[in-house]
Amino acid sequence: MKRHFILLLLVTILATPSFSQKVKDAVYLKNGSIIYGKLLEISDNVYRMQTSDGSIFNFNADEVDRFVKEAPKFESRKTSGAGFALEGGLLVGSQSSEVNAPFSFNIILNLTSSTKNIFGIGSGVEFLGSTFSPVFIEVKRLLNDKKTAPFLFMRGGALIHTGGNDDDDPYNPYYYPRSYKGGGTFLIGTGISWAKEDIEAYLSFGYRYAQTSYKQRNYNDVTYTYKNNYNRLEIKFGFKF
Repeated sequence: MKRHFILLLLVTILATPSFSQKVKDAVYLKNGSIIYGKLLEISDNVYRMQTSDGSIFNFNADEVDRFVKEAPKFESRKTSGAGFALEGGLLVGSQSSEVNAPFSFNIILNLTSSTKNIFGIGSGVEFLGSTFSPVFIEVKRLLNDKKTAPFLFMRGGALIHTGGNDDDDPYNPYYYPRSYKGGGTFLIGTGISWAKEDIEAYLSFGYRYAQTSYKQRNYNDVTYTYKNNYNRLEIKFGFKF
């Protein structure tokens, strides 16, 4: 797992400075408007501005309150209220487990508070030798409230077995069914969120622990319990509404 933690650390370090908004020229007008772009010149008491779409505007000095350099304000992130998210991805890891990269899909009901704090409860489906449904609570913290924001998050809960017990294991020639049982699950990680109005897309990376078990009868009519512990890198892409 050492390389997984190194990857998480690199993502966090790169995400924080790399996605800050670009500073632009800003002209504050006395009527309350703010014009962002590139100041071409100030001549004869006229401010000549070019906006990002290539348009050029002239403002008389008596219309201008002040001129500064700053990042354009972004006011499209949800500041508070209920919503939901859809996400999918893989649990990546090379270990002796018979399931190399299980797929995971989740639906999360969430509540946003003060823009940066997001609390959620979720469930979904995962295939870990059989089908399981995770039930978890989530706490997420955005590191800024700009259009592009890195975040940290944590989840905890349980896996509930929702699949069948039929088994086609080639190493079990008698095809005795497995009786599956879920266990605990925990996730901690980081990610990057891109917002547009009230919708945002995000990419997350995290350390995921999950536990399952099953009972199986052998040809001697003896029932054994087998436990699976998953220590994985979870990679997810999702949308929050």
